[in-house]
Amino acid sequence: MKSPQQAAAPEPLATLTVEANNQSDQSKLAPHSALKFVVLMGCISLLADMTYEGARSITGPYLALLGASAFAVGIVAGAGELVGYTLRLLSGYVTDRTENYWGMAFLGYATNLIAVPLLALAGRWEVAALLIIMERTGKALRAPARDAMLSHATKSMGRGKGFGLHKAMDQTGALLGPIIITTVLYFKGTSNEQATPLIGTHHSLMQGTHPAQLAGYQLGFAVLAIPALLALCVLLVARFLYPHPQHLEVKRIELESKGFSKAYWTYLAAVALIAAGYADFPLIAYHFKKVALAPDNWIPLFYSLAMGVEAVTALICGRLFDRNGFSVLLIAALFSALFAPLIFLGNLPLAFAGIILWGLGTGAQESVMKAAVADMVPANRRGSAYGVFNTGYGVCWFLGSALIGFLYDHSILALVIFSVVIQLASIPLFMKVQRNPLGRTSN
Repeated sequence: MKSPQQAAAPEPLATLTVEANNQSDQSKLAPHSALKFVVLMGCISLLADMTYEGARSITGPYLALLGASAFAVGIVAGAGELVGYTLRLLSGYVTDRTENYWGMAFLGYATNLIAVPLLALAGRWEVAALLIIMERTGKALRAPARDAMLSHATKSMGRGKGFGLHKAMDQTGALLGPIIITTVLYFKGTSNEQATPLIGTHHSLMQGTHPAQLAGYQLGFAVLAIPALLALCVLLVARFLYPHPQHLEVKRIELESKGFSKAYWTYLAAVALIAAGYADFPLIAYHFKKVALAPDNWIPLFYSLAMGVEAVTALICGRLFDRNGFSVLLIAALFSALFAPLIFLGNLPLAFAGIILWGLGTGAQESVMKAAVADMVPANRRGSAYGVFNTGYGVCWFLGSALIGFLYDHSILALVIFSVVIQLASIPLFMKVQRNPLGRTSN
């Protein structure tokens, strides 16, 4: 006589068969829906980047006009990244626990985008600094949720291709934002101001500030309210069309594990070294203005050039990553390490080449970095994984930015040596991850 357990045995088999059929149907639809979702999220990022990257292209000179020193600019840039990345540890954890992807995304995008036009009202560099940090805080709140949603969508189309496409659209906005700012500065008359070096204390800088020049920057921030509002509108559309983005990924059985793999932590250490040696653009813009390398309205164009290079690099490196793995980051790290001597020690043509290398490095890092993390951790822990990863990255970015800002005030040569050496130190770690079979999980 059969026991109740034996009698019930065929039922799970039937259930598994139905689930397998459902997954098969899902997998046929997933690539098309996933691509549409990635493109829609890319449109949101395009408009959002148009807003805050347009602002970031002039925050360095703007802080200088309001009286901030190079060390203060470095601290503000680094503190913004520190708060922005550290907070991702919490927001990533909350995202995993609640699976409220859209709630976190709305909160983050609203905070991120509202801060930018408010910069037009800042009368002191300290107030502007708080708004810059507020903008980074908003990005921290929404980044793990957005990246987790994208990780679900990119499973069926290729991690590198999906994240690369999203990053390319993201950087298209980052390219257009500075162009908008350049246009505003040109028609406001800021471009007619002679490029003069910034010499002396921050008090003397304030005394030499031209009111029309400051007004041009403030109008630029105000104009960026338009793409900010459009981004929030598209976000509402995306929420309506894809209320459950996790369904874009066909589920598979994954073994439970405690903590993250060794390859994950090694990869984090490698990217953290890159972050510590990478000068943030506000300091680069500050340098261009201080040494009168170019007129004010040219500075956003340098940033726009870097964003354009980053967009193209993201598409190319994303596809190469799907085929060749971490060797893409090895090559990118080698070339991008040369940006510092070209930018901080060179003339205008060399600085132009340095900006291209700077954009190449950020494009490779941003597209491949997130794609690699998605393959290193289980689907239900990606929010936390992105949060931990970005927190470590941000802490090192802050420490590096603060040190680079300090070195700039004392020895530009020491700044260049530090930047090059610490970035090159990441290459052996990338090589270790490339050899580690846990670095990429099988499909």
